[in-house]
Amino acid sequence: MRIVTWNINSLRLRMPLLARLCQDTSPDIVCLQETKVPDALFPLADVRALGFGHVVFRGMKGYNGVAILSRQPVTVLEDTPDWCEKGDCRHIAVRHGTGDDAIDVHDFYVPAGGDVPDPVENPKFAHKLAFVEEARQWFSARAMRRTVLVGDLNIAPLEQDVWSHKQLLRIVSHTPAETERLLAWQQTGFIDAMREFVPPDEKLYTWWSYRNRNWSASNRGRRLDHVWVTPDLQDALRGMEVLRTARDWEKPSDHVPVLIDIDA
Repeated sequence: MRIVTWNINSLRLRMPLLARLCQDTSPDIVCLQETKVPDALFPLADVRALGFGHVVFRGMKGYNGVAILSRQPVTVLEDTPDWCEKGDCRHIAVRHGTGDDAIDVHDFYVPAGGDVPDPVENPKFAHKLAFVEEARQWFSARAMRRTVLVGDLNIAPLEQDVWSHKQLLRIVSHTPAETERLLAWQQTGFIDAMREFVPPDEKLYTWWSYRNRNWSASNRGRRLDHVWVTPDLQDALRGMEVLRTARDWEKPSDHVPVLIDIDA
């Protein structure tokens, strides 16, 4: 099974890039974030034309939005919370397959958190911290098996997940308040699948700012996009790739897709 996760930053705007991604990588499942399209306007016919007969989505106008595209049947997991009671379309989950071989897939878009890393001064940052803590509590109360969690978690937790640990310690996405909470969430029963292939002491990025025109040469990136799996899938991991070249596509997202292969 090949799963791709990507913050596409507007599905309708970047539908040609999604088509290119699918042609290049032949994924079984694609998890998208920041689709930025209300459900009534979701381009379902265009997505199905790419070979995905089973599509679930949750979206709103102009902001947020998540979608899971699958070539095989999936069942929506309906017992997921309305995170922070905001109804802001940041999570969707499905079950792929049936019986003991089924795999649950969770697709998340964690709040970015604004620019000021102070929950008192910045309500967006307070929301981000509350979201991650609520997710930690929810997953810690569940006995999970054969589960994959992917998405734009908007936090780079490790020192080598950012271009400069020292310079970004006070920058939203790498502050201790965020990284500690994200790692606590991960420790509710997940393994960092990307770091199974790239050791934690090596640089690994999935996002480069639009503000940096010469993004590749300066390489001031962050790993904001993640793939976690439960331990019962660790031995089934077969490959991982950060599709860095997608950052140079025409009208790209500032995030690049991440691909994971699982023998399941």
